[in-house]
Amino acid sequence: MRNLLIFISKYNAFFLFVIFEVAAIVIYIKYNSFQKASFINSTNQVVGSLYARVDGFKGYLTLREVNDSLAKENARLRNRLKSSFYIDSVAKGKVIDTVYKQQYEYITAKVINNAVNRPDNIITINAGSSAGIKKGMGVISDKGVVGKVLRVSEHFSVIQSLLHSETIISAMLADSRQIGTFSWESDLNPHRGLLYDVTNDASPRVGEQVVTSDHSLYPTGITIGKLINLRAKNAKGSFLSMDVALAVDFSKLQYVYVVVNEFATEQTGLEAQVKKDE
Repeated sequence: MRNLLIFISKYNAFFLFVIFEVAAIVIYIKYNSFQKASFINSTNQVVGSLYARVDGFKGYLTLREVNDSLAKENARLRNRLKSSFYIDSVAKGKVIDTVYKQQYEYITAKVINNAVNRPDNIITINAGSSAGIKKGMGVISDKGVVGKVLRVSEHFSVIQSLLHSETIISAMLADSRQIGTFSWESDLNPHRGLLYDVTNDASPRVGEQVVTSDHSLYPTGITIGKLINLRAKNAKGSFLSMDVALAVDFSKLQYVYVVVNEFATEQTGLEAQVKKDE
């Protein structure tokens, strides 16, 4: 305390100057309307800027939670899309009894490991069998097709990426609905693939969307990409091949949706029984 009193006594002139200066400024602002308004506006701008910075920092800290919430909400909305339902129709004369049954559901997962520069790229997600994921399920993102589930543990799954030499998908041209086959040409280009085995009576055009067909793991119409080049016909001239720009940028992939086909077990069981009878 003694040292504090000595310090104040030594610099008393400076402290008096500061007190008088602050008092003068307060009186000047308080009793002059223009200066008062200017001070309030300036203060509001400074405080507003500080609040905006604090809010931005808080938003950054909660960004992961927001992304998780949005991904789950997107999955919930996808579950309600018309393409996620199977139409069970019974026609009796002029009466059509139509019942919509849920065929596809979506499980949200976060990408925790991803490769794009190899011939056989895989993706690891933070959801597994405990979330209902099984081997062979299709995987999509908000942009389009991602791949299919290759291996599953209790809490993780490994996905065979669309950027994989063994990935083959039944696809079609969005406008003409001509069916073909899509695969990734292993030239290590993560932005391009190939649509082939399209009959030569098709009339594709550059820019046309390429989507999943009824014969794939995925709901019909999920985007794969768009045509960027129409190749020449092969030697036999029976089918067309086209280069496709992929819709999904795999280098920026963060969240995916695993497609649960409620009728998959029934379909595969029936097909296996037919093969067994042959």
